[in-house]
Amino acid sequence: MSVIGLVFVTIASIAAWWLVRQGILESPWLDEGAVAVAGGSRRIAPTAGKVGLGVFLAVVSCLFALLTAAFFMRMDSPDWVAPPAPRVLWLNTATLIASGMALRFAQFAADREELSRVRASAIAACVFAVAFLCGQLWAWRELSALGFFAAANPANAFFYLLTAVHALHLAGGIVALGRTSGRAWGEFDWRELRSSLQLCAIYWRFLLIVWLFMFAMLAGWANEFGVICRRVLS
Repeated sequence: MSVIGLVFVTIASIAAWWLVRQGILESPWLDEGAVAVAGGSRRIAPTAGKVGLGVFLAVVSCLFALLTAAFFMRMDSPDWVAPPAPRVLWLNTATLIASGMALRFAQFAADREELSRVRASAIAACVFAVAFLCGQLWAWRELSALGFFAAANPANAFFYLLTAVHALHLAGGIVALGRTSGRAWGEFDWRELRSSLQLCAIYWRFLLIVWLFMFAMLAGWANEFGVICRRVLS
């Protein structure tokens, strides 16, 4: 089996382990709520949304794993000239962290059923996330102004590709968060709102972890890790 195949098997195994931990084997995953398990104890069955998100994150993890492998393999070529990492990426990282923190505050407020704080925190999370996307566009503009176009060098192309794929996933998350936040301005059930906020928070943490690793790659801090990856993949 190839190394890439092993990566996929590992990700699939982690996803399967997570689903088992969630109690998916105790009852059909569409049956939401508390279910009886061995020993007479009760466990909360995973919601359809949580299971779906887990499967989706497993697929997205495979995508980013492929892009990472391609990045490290390609950077060993003689024509690879890494562009400078725009300073705005530091600000973008801070805004993404702030967005995740605001979403966490929204969860805390939902647990206490504090509607005004849920609304304020959800709006803040959306604003910070949009600011992150605007910052990424600013980074592209800065590189283009310096002459680092995607077609000029494979390193440039990977910079635009990686940041664009991550931005698209975050944009999808903003749409989901916007729909979740919209419930707080109408008739809603606190249980459903808390569940939706939890799913958004899980997705945000995943995107933050991916971004931090990508930032390290683009800034050149993960070059030693890249050497190890090239040796393994070769």
